[in-house]
Amino acid sequence: MKKNLFIAAGLLLVGYSANGQFWDHTDPERLSGTVNTEAEENMPVFSKDSSTLYFVRSFDSENKGGELDQDIWSTQRDTTGAYIDSKRVKELNNKFNNAVLGMSTDGTRMYIFNTYEGKKDLEKGIAVTTNKGGTWSSPEKIEIPGLDIEGAAYGFHVNEKEDVIIIAYEGPGSLGQEDLYVTTKSGGSWSQPMHMGNTLNTSGYEISPFLSKNQDTLYFSSDGHGGQGDADIFYSVKGGSWTEWSEPKNLGNRINSPKFDAYFIRSGDRAYWSSNRDAERADIYMIEILTPPPIELTCSATDATEYQSYDGSVDAMIEGGAPPFVFSWSNGFDGEDLVGLSKGEYTLTVTDMVGQTAEVTCVVDEPPMPIDPVVVKTYDNPEFMHNFGYNKNKLSTRRGDLKDFVKTILDQFEEGRDKITINVYSSASQVPTKTYGSNEKLAEMRAENMKYDLVEYFTKKGMADKVNVVVVESKVQGPAYEDDSSNRSKYEPFQYVKLLTE
Repeated sequence: MKKNLFIAAGLLLVGYSANGQFWDHTDPERLSGTVNTEAEENMPVFSKDSSTLYFVRSFDSENKGGELDQDIWSTQRDTTGAYIDSKRVKELNNKFNNAVLGMSTDGTRMYIFNTYEGKKDLEKGIAVTTNKGGTWSSPEKIEIPGLDIEGAAYGFHVNEKEDVIIIAYEGPGSLGQEDLYVTTKSGGSWSQPMHMGNTLNTSGYEISPFLSKNQDTLYFSSDGHGGQGDADIFYSVKGGSWTEWSEPKNLGNRINSPKFDAYFIRSGDRAYWSSNRDAERADIYMIEILTPPPIELTCSATDATEYQSYDGSVDAMIEGGAPPFVFSWSNGFDGEDLVGLSKGEYTLTVTDMVGQTAEVTCVVDEPPMPIDPVVVKTYDNPEFMHNFGYNKNKLSTRRGDLKDFVKTILDQFEEGRDKITINVYSSASQVPTKTYGSNEKLAEMRAENMKYDLVEYFTKKGMADKVNVVVVESKVQGPAYEDDSSNRSKYEPFQYVKLLTE
């Protein structure tokens, strides 16, 4: 493996979009300006606004320890976007290998290797320095219990909140030469490093970790997952814990080369990494992260075929965006299209893989409520309507509105009416009935009971020859049952017996 290019390495997240993966990007190009030279440049770390770039330069005779030393350099972005006037950060460099591991979001704290001069200058670990009046203070070691680095190569990544450090080194339980470990900060103290699992780590090496801003996606380099060359850059999505990760995905042959590619970071709408694809020694490369076309969302509604029926639908049409898409309807459905709809407004929100959203509303209509046919009457024809409770099917001619209905007919006979036909209409809702076996049976019983009671009543009154009782309709209707029998207002309108006379 070609790891002599990077003696030791670490990263801190600076600016990063919420999405771990990106839709598309420009072709890689060497970073313009004065960063890349005949020496070797790697480990880019940016200030929050990307105006300042810190990086490591090796094999440069200007380094404090000479050509074989590794020093911290910095450069500023000019108005053209190029990074110019590169300079050594003198107060942080010594005769050992130095590197910036990241910065706090406010730019006042810098994380570096723990290789400061003194009696512990060979101790391997991480330290922090504070900027005071434009000068960096003496580094202070960060205590991580149980961290014991034996190998020559190791690296660190500190998240934006400065409460998670991912470490690449050969430690307890390592599967290969370097594995990824994590330590978290709680109450001012760091936990003992924990192995991040066999999905990420292999019998090869895993190095240069970089965690997305919302901590759901990890970028790293490895020679143990296959790929284009000596080391490739991969990403993996976090599951429920720091040891649960998706199968790593290669960033592809536009970013990865047949040589060594590592130390991938994102800053704003750009990504940077180190590669020796074009020379023996590494340079810093850059791509621009492209935004997919906006989502164009439309919908088409098909109206319900009958009044208060449930056979309407809505079809959604999507153009642009970056699939896969997430669908969220106002009625709680999470598929692309809706069926089985009643009259109403239905709003769809679509989100694509990079977080773009679009919203559209479609209206399902229905035919108007049917109007009963006009009947030419000699007398005012009395009508009767009663809504039943669940499973109820019988009324009494001696009480309530039915008593008033039959009395009205008696009064009409006394006033000279000769004959009358009573038409019976009955209905049951879609709420299941175990008592009667089926809703159809319940609807029939409501109609037949009413017919029987009316015939019996007028027979006893000696008017059987004047009253004709006819069952016109018995049916099941209403909205589909959704295990909500307590919703009486939804189902009771479809549980009735209705009497119309002529």
